[in-house]
Amino acid sequence: MKRISILVAAAALAGCANLDGSDGWITLIDGDKGLESFDRFGDANWRAEGGAIVADSGKGGHLVSKGSYRDFELRAEFWAEHNTNSGIYMRCADRAKITDKSCYEANIFDERPDPSYGTGGITNFVKVTTPMKAAGKWNVYEITARGSHISVTLNGTRTAELEHSQLAEGPFTLQYGTLPPTNVPGGAIRWRKLQIRPL
Repeated sequence: MKRISILVAAAALAGCANLDGSDGWITLIDGDKGLESFDRFGDANWRAEGGAIVADSGKGGHLVSKGSYRDFELRAEFWAEHNTNSGIYMRCADRAKITDKSCYEANIFDERPDPSYGTGGITNFVKVTTPMKAAGKWNVYEITARGSHISVTLNGTRTAELEHSQLAEGPFTLQYGTLPPTNVPGGAIRWRKLQIRPL
């Protein structure tokens, strides 16, 4: 009975996520399942559709993880249009005020006006070392945060590394963004698989 209580408590702490086994990976999105693992902020029309979690209209917004993370590995499969403005924001200082200065953002923005912080970069902190495009295909982000070191790998290529200690812990988010400077809605973002492993 005690063992069952411990397992129930662990599942609750994971925010209804799927604990995948002894390797420590927690699945937060699996196909069109996973919206319950996040809180919604902003005006994006997040929904389950076609085997993924999708947003493609609104004035921008975030899915914010219910859990807070310090050191972790994260794997995410995503699909973006050529004009998508999205990203994975990490260690956010305030879950209700998400910005690319109060979080570390692994960017997804092929048409960013300043391409130096485009897809694969850590916006405002590290320019992308190997420029890559993500539009029109499924991609895999692999991100590791350990202490002051954060590394970002896109489709097997290391695109950014950061040494920075300002933001030590916090939730992560998935963004649906508008397009500067007009703030019109950007292209669709789809998340098919997202797993995280606390370190």
